[in-house]
Amino acid sequence: MNGTIAENIEAVQKRMRQAALRAGRDPDSVRLVAVSKRKSAGLVAEALAAGQELFGENYLQEAQAKIVSPELVGKGVRWHFIGHLQSNKARLAAGLFACLETLDSIKLARALEKRLAELERTLAVLVQVNVGRESQKAGVLPEEAERLCRELAGCPHLLLRGLMTMPPFSEDPEQSRPFFRQLRILAEELAAKGLFPGNREPELSMGMSGDFEVAIEEGATLVRVGTALFGERD
Repeated sequence: MNGTIAENIEAVQKRMRQAALRAGRDPDSVRLVAVSKRKSAGLVAEALAAGQELFGENYLQEAQAKIVSPELVGKGVRWHFIGHLQSNKARLAAGLFACLETLDSIKLARALEKRLAELERTLAVLVQVNVGRESQKAGVLPEEAERLCRELAGCPHLLLRGLMTMPPFSEDPEQSRPFFRQLRILAEELAAKGLFPGNREPELSMGMSGDFEVAIEEGATLVRVGTALFGERD
């Protein structure tokens, strides 16, 4: 997209609304996570000025620098971590984010829980599911998701809100649809077992710049969009 960041945000939100309406959903049930990795604090501030408050970061140290930057600190930004997090980095991550979308092991959960207890704060989390069964991607396999969700009952400072996935890459958004649908069905099954306490329906983080409309049609409540907002990666 070639407009200003504000224009791009407006255009993406319009497409999000249209996709929700096509699926018979309330457009307000879907939120935009602006993926700001490798983008400056100044660009984040520009998006914030346009009304975008929720941002996703992939790299911990880069995110930390933005979160504490004078341009953004205290401005009401909500930060989600959407990259792979190693358990030895949990101590730092626990104090920085409103949500971790990529929880994929009980080891990581316990490391986060220990630090969160010290900080006397809670952290919303999504379990990352490797629906495409790709060896190079993080996330639990679909059949392992229930076990991890149940293990989180022993981590009272982690608030399990739903699931996240990244389907196999394809130029055709329709190729992502079966994977998005699989995640939604899995979430519905886990919700029916009471594994998302406090949520009327689970969060589903799925869909990026190339396929977020299909993701919304299949039930996404969070879409992670970077390129369509900020342009190609630096």
